[in-house]
Order: sequence, then structure tokens, then C-alpha cells
Amino acid sequence: MKNVLNILDLSVEEIDQLIATAEDIIKDPIKYSEKCKNYQLATLFFEPSTRTRLSFESAMLALGGKVIGFSDPNSCSATKGESVADTISVVSGYVDIIAMRHPKEGAPLVASSRTLVPIINAGDGGHYHPTQTLADLLTIHKEKGRFENLTIGLCGDLKFGRTVHSLIEAMSRYTGVKFVLISPEELKLPTLIEKDIESKGISIERSNSLEESIGKLDILYMTRVQKERFESEEEYYRLKDLFILTEDKMKLAKPDMIVLHPLPRVNEISTAVDSDKRACYFKQAHYGRYMRMALIMKLLFENDGTREDRFDVKDKIALKYKCSNPHCITTTEPELQNLFVPTNEGDGEYKCIYCDTKILIK
Repeated sequence: MKNVLNILDLSVEEIDQLIATAEDIIKDPIKYSEKCKNYQLATLFFEPSTRTRLSFESAMLALGGKVIGFSDPNSCSATKGESVADTISVVSGYVDIIAMRHPKEGAPLVASSRTLVPIINAGDGGHYHPTQTLADLLTIHKEKGRFENLTIGLCGDLKFGRTVHSLIEAMSRYTGVKFVLISPEELKLPTLIEKDIESKGISIERSNSLEESIGKLDILYMTRVQKERFESEEEYYRLKDLFILTEDKMKLAKPDMIVLHPLPRVNEISTAVDSDKRACYFKQAHYGRYMRMALIMKLLFENDGTREDRFDVKDKIALKYKCSNPHCITTTEPELQNLFVPTNEGDGEYKCIYCDTKILIK
């Protein structure tokens, strides 16, 4: 049984297959209208969502399936203290597949250890959001016709932006890709991810000016500065308006550059940009539905009934140290064992198996 917690759970070949299926659905949706007639999807959203949740539900309904679940964490037993593991142990006995969003990083990993059915990570804190990346990839494929030899600008919140982290991992597998990281120092890309990019020999350029960088980009990926990720409201208000895409800035861009955004938008893209033919973020949202349809079918029809054990990791060790990330699932579920694996850096450096946060042990 396959779960999709990270975009790297899907090979390049599998992504190509999903894109081909999604494009076929777009051409002939009727052909797929009863593919999942006897299946049920549970949408377990422990964090608010509009687009992602409705996209999953619309996808399953368009395949002829049924949907159960919740969109408000206050309406489930988590408010009574029920653990993620227990919730999944119960719900996975009711349905055929689960799409799950959770504010704590690593929650889908915990879920995958207890589920009886495939789990799709619909976003875990600032960690990963693989199905948004599938929407991004279909949009890039449709608009640019390739994944190779592209210069991608990532602008805004690169620290907490889970969509950015997943897109970087996906695009790092293609040749000739370059990244331009446009952010304030406080919201820069986590060091672990940046080092991973550099270790692959991929070009990185750092910038704090959208105006100076936009002219060299093939893709501009804008992100929202996420108020819910900040512990200090004052810090959020200080940073939220640093990068705003306007019509004037679009005049500095290539004629065929495309603008992507995972949505929701606050004010980081002027509404005046919406009429620009290079603005593809609403197309991107629509494409997400087709890629989720393709993924649901893949996971349902390729399910061999065996349980995946992601905790059986080579070199994994239990340490007395706790993860220092306040957004890690271990902070709210104390019964979880603190598990770490050594990083490529060595010298006593480890990372949390749930959220990838690094610790140094002298």
C-alpha cells in the first residue's frame, strides 16, 4: 500500500503518468465519472482549508465516489485529546482512502503507521504539501511544455511555505533547473533544504529584491506570508507587505514568464495582475482537481493491502533529546518516541524523523 506524504514518494515516471491521466480526464471527464463508484474518501482537516479540501471532495465526487470527514478540528475528537494515531486507526476502518491536513509537522507520518488505507498528505504545518505540487507541475507542463532548463523564482515566505519546499524537491530532479530565492532574512529557506539543493549541484541565487530578479525568471512562484505560522503578530505585520507583485513589476518580466501562487492570496499579488495572460494561479487551482483525481485512482487501484512501515528506517535512533521545533507533532503527542536519523553533514548532526528539524549532539 502506497501513501503520499512527500512529493518524493512519487517517482518522475509516476508523476508523468499522473499528468497523462489528468490531461485525459480534462479531455474526456465522462470516461472517469464512475471509476470510484464504490469507494469512499475521508477528508480529515485538522486545520482550516477551502481550496484543498473542496478540490479533494470535488475530485472524488467527479469520480463517482463518496466523501465523509470534517473541515473543523473543533468538530472532531481531537478536542477531547484523541491522538492522530487513534483517529486514523478508527477512520481508516470506515473508508478506502484518506486525505489529511494537520497543523503539526509529521502528523501524516504518524497516520501512515496506523492506517489500513492509503494516506494523502494535504499539508502538514510548514513541512510538505505534495498534492499542491502536483497542481504546480501540471500547470508548468501545460504552460511551459517542459520541466528542464527553467529558472524558478520563489518569492515571499520560504521558511514556512510548505508548497515551496515540496516544489523545490520535485523540480530538483530535472536537469538545468535554477532557483532564485527572494525573501527577507527572517523568512529565508530552511538551511537543511538549501544545503540539499546545493549538494545536487543545482544553481541557487539569493535576492531580497523582486524588481531586480523578475526579469531573469521563467516561473515566478509567489507565496503568502502566513500569519498562522508566526508566534509574534508584530513580526508578521512587519514582514507581510515586503513583496507585492504589481503591474509595474510585471513589465520587467519576460513575455512568457508565468506567475504561480498556491492561494489563498492576501495582498501579495495585486488584483490588477489577474488580467495578465501570464497570471496562471487560478488555472493552477483548477488543475489541482484533475491531479487529485488521478492520484486518488492510482492509490486506490494499486493498493496491495500491505501496510507500509516508514519507521523502519536505516540508522534511525531513539534519543533522549526532544525535537526543538514547536510545530512538530511530538509537541502535542508526548507518547511518540523521539526518533532521529543522521544527516549528510555528520559530526553529530541529526534530524527529526517527523519534521526534519536538525539537532547537534556533541
